[in-house]
Amino acid sequence: MNKWISDDINKSNKASKYPNKPIRPFHSKIMAISRIMDSIAILACLWLACYLNGIAWQNPLTWIGLVGLFIFQYLTEHFEVYEIWRGFPIAREASRILGLWLLTAILVSLFVYFSGWMLDLPLLVIAWWYVLTPVVIVLLHVVRRLSLNYFRNRNKNVRKVAVLGVRSLGKDVEKAINSMPWKGYRFEGYYDDRAAGEGRRLAGEDINILGGFTDLIDSARSGRIDVVYVVLPMSAEKRINELVNKLADSTVSVYVVPDFFMFGLLHARWTTLQGIPAVSVYESPFYGIDGLAKRVEDIALSSLILILISIPMLIIAMGVKITSAGPVFFRQKRYGMHGEQIKVCKFRTMKVCEDGDKVVQAKRNDDRITAFGAFLRRTSLDELPQFFNVLQGKMSIVGPRPHAVAHNEEYRSQILGYMLRHKVKPGITGWAQINGLRGETDTLDKMEQRVQFDLDYIRNWSLWFDLKIVFLTIFKGFTGKDVF
Repeated sequence: MNKWISDDINKSNKASKYPNKPIRPFHSKIMAISRIMDSIAILACLWLACYLNGIAWQNPLTWIGLVGLFIFQYLTEHFEVYEIWRGFPIAREASRILGLWLLTAILVSLFVYFSGWMLDLPLLVIAWWYVLTPVVIVLLHVVRRLSLNYFRNRNKNVRKVAVLGVRSLGKDVEKAINSMPWKGYRFEGYYDDRAAGEGRRLAGEDINILGGFTDLIDSARSGRIDVVYVVLPMSAEKRINELVNKLADSTVSVYVVPDFFMFGLLHARWTTLQGIPAVSVYESPFYGIDGLAKRVEDIALSSLILILISIPMLIIAMGVKITSAGPVFFRQKRYGMHGEQIKVCKFRTMKVCEDGDKVVQAKRNDDRITAFGAFLRRTSLDELPQFFNVLQGKMSIVGPRPHAVAHNEEYRSQILGYMLRHKVKPGITGWAQINGLRGETDTLDKMEQRVQFDLDYIRNWSLWFDLKIVFLTIFKGFTGKDVF
């Protein structure tokens, strides 16, 4: 989503007439106006809430409005609401705005409570404000996008795009552009010096070659091309540097598309270290405000769930004790966040409590499973004590399911990226589980599929994604054909 430009891409040893500066995000003036409009909407909705309820404006409301404005703007900056959303569905932008306003409302409510204004403020006005504001902000964003789309569909603000370099990454760029013509991009074709017979072209693909690199420079200078995406391999640094410098003698916009996908990025983000740009390759999404939001979610949901299931858990504990000899709970070592060992608590479902260097997975008709334990496993009720692990901070409600230590050691050397699952806390439920990947993993392929879903969850994490998984777990996460 971010558009990145560089003030100086020349990395040669010769002194440059341009000072070196870090890569910085491209911010549209339209996004700046949108930010101002949203800020006005926040304060205007608070005034409107007072007006609709016939309540005179009070001085504390000014502070409440400013606090809400500050918190929302901070969160939207952190979660990139005011970046370029071209090509993304409006529902995704709207859901992010709604989620961030919900978090804003929670933080403002805490501020109101601890400031001592709770009894003095008209709470009905605050409630109306909480409801009106996100509706107005989302409507503003919808109107902005529809207005821009209207003009772009009539060949206003249309930009002609070309790709430099014929590679599969370039085809991805072409498909992305062609899939959203209403966004104002029109794909023209490719520029590449290489001959089709060199074996480096995309076999069987319909490639529109507009010419070589010299032709691209001529097209850029004459205004036939507005935007160029450079998809040459990272090893062609000298060639890229030369071409970018030549394109500087034109008004064309140039974007270098590095093939970072070759590294299998995990939650990739730009960052800087004393002005030095860098891209995270393997990183956890749960740092800073994201980690706090995830922890608040876990504490709130697990506390509520434990209250609701306290009596069923007591009945289950009595059932385990009555139906077989042994402890009520079974604690097994698992890998937690950062690969640290944790003790995961479950209701005991077997006659044995294996937790050594070799752990045999449960199989269908396994004679180690008790009769009552079989029922608990089929319905996943044996997992309920893990909500205490969540409150302790060792697990999360949603995340990659923890495996026994012995299984981790077995698979980490066989599956690329297996240990990246442990960049986050293990979960009671997860994206892999609601997609049917539960129970015994008797083949390497099954475990590889589970790992891929886990990594997809980490790459695409959001609070809404967590709530979606929790909701789907109710309907499809407790049972399955491989659960026994």
